Amino acid sequence: MTVQVYKISRLFPAEERFGLISQIRRSAVSVPSNITEGAGRRTDGEFANFLGIAHGSICELETQLYVAFDLEYVANELFHEVTAELTEIQKMLYALITKFEKM
Repeated sequence: MTVQVYKISRLFPAEERFGLISQIRRSAVSVPSNITEGAGRRTDGEFANFLGIAHGSICELETQLYVAFDLEYVANELFHEVTAELTEIQKMLYALITKFEKM
C-alpha cells in the first residue's frame, strides 16, 4: 500500500510537492512503521498503542486520498482500488486492536 501511494503521488502536480504529496507520503509510511515499532516493543499494551497510532495514520491517509481525488489528482479506478485496500487494512488493524483490548 505504501509503495502504491508513493507511485500515485508521483502523478500529482509539482506545486503539491511540499503540500499534499509530502503529507500523503508521511501518512502512508507511518502505518507500517508504527505497526513494526509496536511489534518490537516489550508489552502487548505498547503494541496496542502503536496499532492505534497506525490506525489513525491510515484514517488520515484515507482523507488525504479523498482530497486528491476531489482535486482530480487520482483517477477514479485507481482511487477506488487504493481505498478498498485501505479499508481492508483498517479492518485488520481494528481486529488486532480489539484483540489486545480484550486481553
